[in-house]
Amino acid sequence: MISDLCTILLVEDNPVNATLIKKLLSTSTKSSLAEGISFEVTWIETLTQALEKINQQNFDVILLDLMLPDSSGLGSLIKVKENAPQTPVIIQTGSEDETLIVKSFQLGADGYLKKQNLDRNLLIYAIRSGIEKQLYLANLQKSQLEQQQQEFQSLEEFANGVKTNVTARMFGSQSIKDGLPDIFLEMVQEYGNYLDLALDERAYKVSHNISDKLRTLSEKLGFLKASPRDIIDIHTFALKKKNENATLAKAQAYVGEGRLMVLELMGYLTSYYRKYYIGLSNMNMNHNPRQSNHL
Repeated sequence: MISDLCTILLVEDNPVNATLIKKLLSTSTKSSLAEGISFEVTWIETLTQALEKINQQNFDVILLDLMLPDSSGLGSLIKVKENAPQTPVIIQTGSEDETLIVKSFQLGADGYLKKQNLDRNLLIYAIRSGIEKQLYLANLQKSQLEQQQQEFQSLEEFANGVKTNVTARMFGSQSIKDGLPDIFLEMVQEYGNYLDLALDERAYKVSHNISDKLRTLSEKLGFLKASPRDIIDIHTFALKKKNENATLAKAQAYVGEGRLMVLELMGYLTSYYRKYYIGLSNMNMNHNPRQSNHL
């Protein structure tokens, strides 16, 4: 929900346009879109001043002119989003170039206003839409983070509850994370690289032979007498690291690809141990007859 007071940073070097926007917002009570809301406008004329203000104060919305004395074009938008990633940014432009508008949305703009036909309702609608879009994305991101945490917890519970003959308990060894931390981090990095390759495959319809890479990784894990717990550790560490600075869409993609990869890696490790024990059984069967003949 939008609060009673909406604070706006207006970045505009043209006094005529700035005065118009302030006037439209000061008479916002005449618009049904602004019912119960008052607007407080801080007017800044340059990008440098705007960035300083952003670092000093939080705003509900930023109205950004793309043509400023010290910056022009989409570079202004990029710098503002870098300094205020969670604040809705509505660009103002006198350009009719639709490509510019499309690119601005791709770079994180939450709305745009054409200076030629600006009126009260359009202005207030853009402000409300920008705020509500950011609230929706924030709630969606919160929900996604909660789902990720639940997934990590479920994986950890699964690993702790695994009962198999092929475990670290049987080999009498500790986890790779605790016993071989440097090797563990190398495997986390390797697994993380495979997550990137999986996203690359999905986006560009190419093949990186990830299954072969996972099979090779499983052999390394088998040589180290790894357990399912070790695979879950590698998976969760890599996924958390990848999601630290990822966009919401990319974080969701990592989680989706990770679900498939962790199961595939576990399958390869199981096959590795199955072959290992079949080999041991064959050796014992070949050894026992000789023992009985000797006796």
